[in-house]
Amino acid sequence: MKTEPDENPLSGPAPVGGTGARVAPLRRAPVQRRSAQRLSRILDACADLLDEVGFDELSTRSVAQRAGVPIGSVYRFFDNKRAMAGALAERNLQHYAERVTQRTATIPAGDWRGVVDAVLDEYLAMKRTVAGFALVDFGNQIPIGAPDAAPNTRVADRLAELLAGHIGRTPDPSLRLTFLVAVESADALVRLAFRMDPAGDERIIEETRALLRAYVARTLD
Repeated sequence: MKTEPDENPLSGPAPVGGTGARVAPLRRAPVQRRSAQRLSRILDACADLLDEVGFDELSTRSVAQRAGVPIGSVYRFFDNKRAMAGALAERNLQHYAERVTQRTATIPAGDWRGVVDAVLDEYLAMKRTVAGFALVDFGNQIPIGAPDAAPNTRVADRLAELLAGHIGRTPDPSLRLTFLVAVESADALVRLAFRMDPAGDERIIEETRALLRAYVARTLD
């Protein structure tokens, strides 16, 4: 099995966040368009290789080769492959939030069932179509970030902030808890659906949808 050191030998450990924090901040944020495009190519290459070889076989060198950049360009942004996967998880969450926002813009205000469906459907769409998502998603699947990092808490909080106004609520602790329980439940059941069928077992997905609607109804109806 191919391995590489966890840390870039030219630097110290990458900073990581605690519960609710970013899992793997960039060592250096891009300030120019060319640098941002290079970072995007690196993350795209990382995502493609995760699908092809998995996390254990992933290396910063292979990512650099796939992205067509010098290895130093990878270390300019990341200390190691965990930090790179963490940044990919952050990008996934940002893209997910954008997709949910666009979808809910077409849903009548107050239609929380439509919102629940949108949240589930957009997650399923990303799981089926986005490179690397099956292994990384929002940071749950592989060992990235601090031991107490809570990706689903970050997802639930983001959804509460995005959707509270649409369903006529404020993102208070009660609503955040509702979203957290819903996200944790959906995460476990969607994993089961994709273990049963690589495309996602539709029976389990529909049971998940029914469960989420019934649970959320207790708070929002």
